[in-house]
Amino acid sequence: MIFKRKLYDTMLRWKNERQGKTALMIKGARRVGKSTLVEEFAKKEYKSYILIDFSRTDKELEAFFDNLLDLDYFFVRLQNKFGVSLSPRESVIVFDEVQNFPPARQAIKHLVKDGRYDYIETGSLISIKKNIQGIIIPSEEHSETLYPMDLEEFYWAIGNETTPIQLRQTYEMHRPMGDSVHRQWMRDLRLYMLVGGMPQAVDAYLQYKDMRAVDDVKREILELYYNDFRKIDSTGRASRLFSAIPSQLNSNASRYQVSGVIENQTAERVAEVIADMEDSQTILMAYHVNDPEVGMGQFKDFSRYKMFMADTGLFVTLAFWDKSYTENIIYNKLLSDKLEANLGYVYENLIAQMLKTAGNELYYYTFPTGNGNKNYEIDFLLSRANKLVPIEVKSSGYKTHKSLDEFCTKYSSRVGDRILLYTKDYQKDGAIKCLPVYFTPFL
Repeated sequence: MIFKRKLYDTMLRWKNERQGKTALMIKGARRVGKSTLVEEFAKKEYKSYILIDFSRTDKELEAFFDNLLDLDYFFVRLQNKFGVSLSPRESVIVFDEVQNFPPARQAIKHLVKDGRYDYIETGSLISIKKNIQGIIIPSEEHSETLYPMDLEEFYWAIGNETTPIQLRQTYEMHRPMGDSVHRQWMRDLRLYMLVGGMPQAVDAYLQYKDMRAVDDVKREILELYYNDFRKIDSTGRASRLFSAIPSQLNSNASRYQVSGVIENQTAERVAEVIADMEDSQTILMAYHVNDPEVGMGQFKDFSRYKMFMADTGLFVTLAFWDKSYTENIIYNKLLSDKLEANLGYVYENLIAQMLKTAGNELYYYTFPTGNGNKNYEIDFLLSRANKLVPIEVKSSGYKTHKSLDEFCTKYSSRVGDRILLYTKDYQKDGAIKCLPVYFTPFL
């Protein structure tokens, strides 16, 4: 199925504003829907297009890029090869999975300068060093990232155009909706958590309404990721670090404990592997802020971090990877919120995904309690205008929010809104806004 994606409008702005002055690079994890989105855009917005899939090109086509001094000849050969007539300023050439053939990416500089056609590239693991060695990265690229479907896109996919509008309106009113509506919205959210935002998984859900089919698709995607990790890190460290994400979050530690996953390894020793994983867009990194100021990027600690998965649907499957498949009983209990387990770590991953997809960098902060035996922890920190917005996450109800209280006391002059995200309906608790998780994208 072709799903409606928000990035389409961004691509349309690029086409209208840039007028061929830059190529557009769409980055994202494998199976996130890049190729489908780009081809749909090319079909609808151009008179004609050529799509070159570099995951399955032949030597004859690759040889076209050996000599670009005569672009007239290059374009004639290309049109003949694909049986497509290109029209100046009305056609687009797509380089799909361009990381598999670096000379094509390098050619963008000359092709954009020529100005006849538009160019769109897609890439997975696009910044991995082995894919750019020996080539000049074109400055004529404008990059955008395609993430897994967010909650609004998921609603669109399942045929619900009205609830996303109601969610935003309700958030802006700062009022509770009542038990009936809140329960339905939480059920929708848990369905999104389980299916996730990978288009193939959403398509499987819509076709079969069977979580076994959904889980099979997600396992296939995870296997693809593991294959990619083996290519970028033959030692297996990337795969092991990735596999341990659910257990590391469930441990409630204040940072990802590398030594607990790989013996005799530290955050510093795996820094390059982590960077490659982050480039793959399969994970999200939240870094500790050593001094919580509005310009948090200046104070992030690269040796202290939490690791999340870019898609919570895949996270759920990975968390139950030891099962032959994540049995329907697990899905059903999660959907009805009756699974007898602390699901705080699942909600934490979901919130990280929602915040990142909405355009936020991920930061958190810990500081010692009065007796020094434990730490207070702010799960996420946002900056808005000249103030900080601290966020504490609760997977169900709450009795206290001590970390949030202590942080706001300690840094009172720096704090704006104070947010507690949880699974209940909206309410105020003094100066703290207690918001249901489904409001996260609007923060």
